[in-house]
Order: sequence, then structure tokens, then C-alpha cells
Amino acid sequence: MRYLTDRKRAVGLGAGKSGTMHHWHMQVSSVGLAILIPLFIFTFGRVLGAPYEEVVAYYTRPFPAIVAGLTLLVGLYHFKNGAQMMIEDYAHGFARKAAVIAVICFSYGLMGTGLYALIRLAL
Repeated sequence: MRYLTDRKRAVGLGAGKSGTMHHWHMQVSSVGLAILIPLFIFTFGRVLGAPYEEVVAYYTRPFPAIVAGLTLLVGLYHFKNGAQMMIEDYAHGFARKAAVIAVICFSYGLMGTGLYALIRLAL
């Protein structure tokens, strides 16, 4: 039998040992998105509806390509963390593990596919 005080049991990062870090990552990525989304809308809006050749020429410039890439990465990272927290809160057992793995694979797959498309467009 363990003789621990209530305070000693409460010290640490919580039951899952990662709740604080998940929350902090969500806060940082949301601030990043608050900056990146208006920049993305401003840069993407200039070529919306333009011919293919003009879009390719526009995305060969570094600023629009970097803004689009960062928005893609930070947005999908934020999605991954949010979906993972939601699944951990509401799912249990094997379904929880399978859903978390599926969301992580889906997010990183979309990141890779989006960056590949952006690199092919920019080069």
C-alpha cells in the first residue's frame, strides 16, 4: 500500500502525461494559423481564377510558395492535434488506438502530398 498525500498524487503532467503539451501545441499552432491564414488568403486571392501558366509563374516566387507551404503544414498539424485530442477524449479501447493512428497517417499523408504538389508547381 502506498502512503501518498493528495498533493503528491497530483504532481506531474496529469493522468495521460501529455495533456499540457497537447494544449500548448494547439495554442502555438492556432497563433501561427492566425498569422498565416490572412497571408495565404492575400497571396492565393491574387491568382484565383488565373490561367495555369500565370499560377505556375506566381508560385515560382518564394514568398507565395513559402506562405502556402507553411499554411499547409501548420494547418494539418493543428488538425492532427485537435482530432487526436478529440479521439482520446471520446473513444476507448482498440477503436481509440486505430482512430489515432489513422488520423496521424492521414494528416502526414496530406502534408506530404500537398508539399509534393506545391514543389512540383514551384519548380
